[in-house]
Amino acid sequence: MPGENLSRDEARERAALLSVDGYDVALDVRSAVGESRGEPRTFRSVTTIRFRCNEPGASSFADLIAPSVTAVTLNGKDLDPGEVFDGTRIALEDLAAENELVVDAQCAYSRTGEGLHRFVDPEDGEVYLYTQYEPADSRRVFANFEQPDLKAPFRFEVRAPEEWTAWSNGAGELADGVWRFAETKPISTYITCVVAGPYHYVTDSYSRALPDGSTLEIPLGAMCRKGLAPYFDADDVFLVTKQGLDFFHEHFDYPYPFGKYDQAFVPEYNLGAMENPGLVTFREEYIFRGRVTQASYEARANVILHEMAHMWFGDLVTMVWWDDLWLKESFADFMGTFANVGATRFDGAWITFANRRKAWAYRADQLPSTHPITADIRDLQDAKLNFDGITYAKGASVLKQLVAYVGQDAFLEGARRYFKRNAYGNTRLGDLLSVLGETSGRDMSAWSRKWLQTAGVNSLTPQVLLDADGRVAELAVLQEAAESHPELRPHRVVIGLYRLEGGDLVRYARVETDVDGPRTVIGELAGAEAPELVLVNDDDLTYCKIRFDDTSLATLRDHLGALTDPLARALCWSALWNLTRDALLPARDFVDLVLRFASRESDIGVLQMLQAWAGSALTHYVAPQWRDTAGRLLAEGALRELRQAEPGSEHQLAWARFFASTATGEDDFGLLRELLAGTAAIDGLDVDQELRWAFLEPLAAHGAADETDLAAELARDDTASGKRHQVRCLAARPSAAVKAQAWAQVVESQALSNALVEATIAGFAQPTQRELLAPYAEKYFEVIARIWADRSIQIGMDVVRGLYPSLQDGPRTLEATDAWLSAHADAPPALRRLVLEARDDLARALRGQECDAQAVTG
Repeated sequence: MPGENLSRDEARERAALLSVDGYDVALDVRSAVGESRGEPRTFRSVTTIRFRCNEPGASSFADLIAPSVTAVTLNGKDLDPGEVFDGTRIALEDLAAENELVVDAQCAYSRTGEGLHRFVDPEDGEVYLYTQYEPADSRRVFANFEQPDLKAPFRFEVRAPEEWTAWSNGAGELADGVWRFAETKPISTYITCVVAGPYHYVTDSYSRALPDGSTLEIPLGAMCRKGLAPYFDADDVFLVTKQGLDFFHEHFDYPYPFGKYDQAFVPEYNLGAMENPGLVTFREEYIFRGRVTQASYEARANVILHEMAHMWFGDLVTMVWWDDLWLKESFADFMGTFANVGATRFDGAWITFANRRKAWAYRADQLPSTHPITADIRDLQDAKLNFDGITYAKGASVLKQLVAYVGQDAFLEGARRYFKRNAYGNTRLGDLLSVLGETSGRDMSAWSRKWLQTAGVNSLTPQVLLDADGRVAELAVLQEAAESHPELRPHRVVIGLYRLEGGDLVRYARVETDVDGPRTVIGELAGAEAPELVLVNDDDLTYCKIRFDDTSLATLRDHLGALTDPLARALCWSALWNLTRDALLPARDFVDLVLRFASRESDIGVLQMLQAWAGSALTHYVAPQWRDTAGRLLAEGALRELRQAEPGSEHQLAWARFFASTATGEDDFGLLRELLAGTAAIDGLDVDQELRWAFLEPLAAHGAADETDLAAELARDDTASGKRHQVRCLAARPSAAVKAQAWAQVVESQALSNALVEATIAGFAQPTQRELLAPYAEKYFEVIARIWADRSIQIGMDVVRGLYPSLQDGPRTLEATDAWLSAHADAPPALRRLVLEARDDLARALRGQECDAQAVTG
């Protein structure tokens, strides 16, 4: 709709004109239950905004996306909604110095996870509501000025069904059938929140003595759907929460400012979590219905701490506009791992960061859409797409480098000053750099230009020259950059030298130093014994792609499993995966390394990442003529490791899931069926409900489980989670009619919720069904412009990314993509970006396949 995509220039102009004193928002959600009297189902939203205008007589606008507006009153004057409301904006003319706007609207419940989402639990028919706004969907719930720099206090009240409880950012009380919530501190619209329904709610409390002698008391709460209550380990959620609150108070020296701290685990959530102050929301998949590995608990703890860090980085101090999104997301991503290591049982979280989180950054930073960490965000569609691997993972990686550059004490003191100077305000890049310059004594502008204001990832390669005695005559580090992003950067690194000792590959020399420019000689290592492996970013201080000299690569081919340090091992695996993606290492060689050495990986998170990479190598990078062989080898290897794993161990569970994902032959399918039926068993392996669905999907995809089987499984697990699994499995079946139905449900209909759209797409695109999916390549390019125009941005992103014909991995798909891009030069930039990214992934896959094919012919 016109005006839905707010531009930076419009926001800047409005912020210069207006300042907001407060909001009163009254929502009546009793319509969430009972029969719907029409579509869309709506709720009443009455908003009062008190604001000032520094140019009396000027005009501006408020934001609202709603099916209808009943009344608009500005400064006591009734305005005709038909004249002032166009579906996305309310025109405000002849403003006074002090103004009061009252908007009475009928707003729509969401089915896409944007705005006020309504979910009906198929297990018991209960209805649950929650809001999700970032970057700009609070205007789907109440009228406002939807931009981060127009902060204000909010007072919410909610009239809900009698048996419900409601929550918001502030503490609430029920009186006369209405939940009224304490006024918030000045916050941005996108972090306001309402949750309502018959949620299962658990409470606890946190207290801390403050330096002034007072005691900080924080009521804690955690909630989920009633159907998930038997699985809800709230004690562990509260444990991590308290550990995080201790950690951040010790390091930030600024008491948590938002009163209570509720955490809601909600259904059909689009994101991982959202940092609404006082009421953080999470996807309910963080409540584990079946057995999971410690990597899942570590990931949940990381998200809890990430969102908690936002209470300071993002909520207390907020970016002016989405250009500086990194000011909250990069810091929260870094702080999540920093606190996980420093405060919880997950003291190996930096290994996960190096292996998993950075992989996201490396991929994003090599796409044609890569951008500086401080990005150029022209409008809200740009903002939505920049919640990406650059803003999060690369930004966090660069902050880790910054800590190495300025020192941890200077970094944290800079953060403390930043909070105190800018509390409840909005900032830009320069505000942070100025305090870091003060505390470190370093020239932060030069560092920022290199690291924050340029795009691309550097490669660091060791160059070792030996003398006549076989010792190091010179060890240098070569730095390279892509032609498209040629910036070379200063890197604070650790260089580690490794050798074999008694069968173990161990570090015997370490130097922490600065690398800058195309070639840096590491003088401290001259005269060292000749290394069998040189690791140029040991300890993972900087953000770079690690490369190897020939000797080091040969050592890893033979002895990767002998590396005793888990972080060094993770870094080497990550480097080898980057070589595979860059078509410098044949994919079959990477598969071979996984088959030979993954069994020796002690870190469960690294093992699961290796399994995921091996699956990706099979799907995208292995030469097509070797694909069947590679799949068979991976399935055989997975089954071998499954049988050999310690009974009941998390490694056994990981191999069980990987075996299911790689199962190829009738023997594999037969074993999966027997495990499901209970006629076969593997000692220690508990085939719980979640594992049953993991076994059923490959059976469905290969025609070894039919609709009747899936219906029977849903009857066994007739829950919201079970329904999502069933939908995915149904769409996975190898039938032209099934694919046509799945396509129609996603592309031609809007009946499915966001979660079921996601499940259908996941089932539709099966790597073993390339021929079956071929007809949809052409159809994809025919529909994506319409999908982008007609659907919400979240659903549009899901469809454009998820249905791109990446499995039609040949030149014809590249040509079709190029033809669409050429014919749609004027398409929305965000849509073109998604298509360009998908094209780049496919082109990279084809280069990898060519590299793999040459490994045989060469």
